[in-house]
Amino acid sequence: MTLRAARTSDVRAIADLHATRIDEGFLTSLGTSFLRRLYARVLHSHDAFIVVDDLDGVTTGFAAGVADLGALYRRFIVRDGLRAGFQAAPRLAKNVSRVVETLRYPATTGDLPEAEVLAVAVAAERSGHGVGQALVRGAIDEFVRHGIRTAKVVTTADNFAALAMYRACGFVIADGVEVHAGRSSEVLVWTA
Repeated sequence: MTLRAARTSDVRAIADLHATRIDEGFLTSLGTSFLRRLYARVLHSHDAFIVVDDLDGVTTGFAAGVADLGALYRRFIVRDGLRAGFQAAPRLAKNVSRVVETLRYPATTGDLPEAEVLAVAVAAERSGHGVGQALVRGAIDEFVRHGIRTAKVVTTADNFAALAMYRACGFVIADGVEVHAGRSSEVLVWTA
């Protein structure tokens, strides 16, 4: 297993992994073109990062994190919103309420840390081999490198595999939220 910082050439694989391996949340429904734009913005943001699992030159997993999700979303809307919105227009039009919920979410986490693990995904053939935990630990290392001593992650309350993975990496359940109406999620927090 080789973990490294993502490069621009990894963005397509990262978007594909997100689209095929993450079935919770709203972003997956917007398609891979949208996800490519979003992860390109993450990659080029000074306060965000993506760590990848590189298996013989193939990106087989990733973890993305950011110091302030609200600020990232604002930058994305200003710099990429028109193109990304145009590409995903039919999907966005069908899901206006979920768009609003997604954009409102960072402000609903109260006293919880602003820094956040955005997403973790591992290719099916690498699942169950500790890659997810290694990526989360790589994300923690990146937070520390950025001077961040506490971060959160949100996953649906019924995603038991993800909850176990985050707990194994030192995250503890701190709160429950409903990012999208009718879907309970857990907020887990890591502190150095």
